[in-house]
Amino acid sequence: MKKNKISFETNFWAHHELENPFEVVDAFLGCESLAFYKQTLSEIVFYRSKDEVYQKECPGDVFFCYTAIRSFIRACWSLQHKSKKWKVTALAQNRSILSQASLTAEEYNNPFLVFENAFAEHSLADFEFFLCEIIHLSLRPTIVEFDSDLLTPYIHVIKMLDASQLLLESQVEKIKTNE
Repeated sequence: MKKNKISFETNFWAHHELENPFEVVDAFLGCESLAFYKQTLSEIVFYRSKDEVYQKECPGDVFFCYTAIRSFIRACWSLQHKSKKWKVTALAQNRSILSQASLTAEEYNNPFLVFENAFAEHSLADFEFFLCEIIHLSLRPTIVEFDSDLLTPYIHVIKMLDASQLLLESQVEKIKTNE
């Protein structure tokens, strides 16, 4: 049986379609810094409960960021399935404990756990809804009551950002199997 392959929809921000989740993460974090994405996501979440419009002077930037983060989340969803085939063989050298950021010691040693944990708790559709909802609410000039949990997916996305940066800085190798 052939597996259904998900489109990462990177052509909106990377100007071509990437098919490998590792390449998506690399392009995503090469487009802007980890700090930029974390700051932007935090600001968007903050503006969801304000009666001001986020990035009123250039809302196109919000759409660009939305498409990039959506592709990133889709790549992370795909990476959760790679944890059985890939492993971190060497972590980045000379990293301070601060670089661990939002990750537990176990997640720091195996960043794939972050993706597994996130998608065990929420589906890809849940994360896409979260992203769409916070963008929608941050671009409204009025405060709107919402009844969905937006904090838990936000925390998971922050952890996925940190885990992805760690994967890029570490050595990841395919596990050899007898298949």
